[in-house]
Amino acid sequence: MITLRDLVPGDAAAVQSIYSGASVTFTRRRPMTIEEATTYVTTAIAQARETPRERWCFGVTAGDDLVGLIKFRNRGAGHATLSYILREDSWGRGYGTDAVRQTIAYAVTATHLDRLSAKHHPDNPASGRVLAKAGFTRTTACQGRVDGAPVAYPVYEIHRIPAPGFVGGAPDDRD
Repeated sequence: MITLRDLVPGDAAAVQSIYSGASVTFTRRRPMTIEEATTYVTTAIAQARETPRERWCFGVTAGDDLVGLIKFRNRGAGHATLSYILREDSWGRGYGTDAVRQTIAYAVTATHLDRLSAKHHPDNPASGRVLAKAGFTRTTACQGRVDGAPVAYPVYEIHRIPAPGFVGGAPDDRD
């Protein structure tokens, strides 16, 4: 259905398109300019080269079309925060759920992270459904502000499931 890939220098116009229109309704930003999109792509490429890596940003592609972005950021102690955005004309096709599932699989196999968390704007329940379908569990809410008014953002988490034979993060040698 979709694939995830690293961003490349030619992605700036597509990133600008993703961060526009209704797609930015529930974000804390306005639509991106092409200059901002170019900086976003350049920064994501540089972060992908860092060691140790603290931020991951992948393009969500349907065929050759970059329809969204998904990213996670290491917050320490084996925890990262996840976020995603899809271009408005790609909503309702399962791309978000598929991208979140692929990102979870990547995070638990290619990183040291044990837990991912995500939140969504309270007026965007579709984003919460994406997280739940991908395996996240709603855990709490965190306080934020929208147009100066306090709002509760639902928070979701998913934890790494230890491999069989492991107890407390160490091999189980009682077998």
